[in-house]
Amino acid sequence: MAADFEATVARLTEVLGYEWGPEVGGAVAVDLPGGNVAELDLRCAYSITVPRLEVVRSVAGTLWDPAGEAGVHHIGYWSADVAADAAALAERGYLVEASRPGLQGGLFFAFLRSAEGFRVELVDRAAESSLAQCWAAPPTPGGTA
Repeated sequence: MAADFEATVARLTEVLGYEWGPEVGGAVAVDLPGGNVAELDLRCAYSITVPRLEVVRSVAGTLWDPAGEAGVHHIGYWSADVAADAAALAERGYLVEASRPGLQGGLFFAFLRSAEGFRVELVDRAAESSLAQCWAAPPTPGGTA
């Protein structure tokens, strides 16, 4: 989560040599606890450099607001069954903070948080190939990446 998106990306580039794919995202309907649904403008950039990083623009008043948080916001995992994996984490005391329904039913993503504050994002593995374009190296002038 980045209160100052541009400064965060610039600093990670300056200090650690990270390179970035394009900023992606837009309006997303997200299911919140208590049955509430919110339309949020979720935007991020993924690093081309590995280990892969995702820098997300902050969204005030949501779990994507960095107020009072420092360090790593969450760890992301691909999941073959987001709903089942979220249920398994819930059995271990994690609480669902937000989720998004998938096109085929089930869940596209879910954010869960442990009692200690550790946050996990589960993302449907079916999205991996389309999201991979977000961290593909940009084409070089006169050639390919």
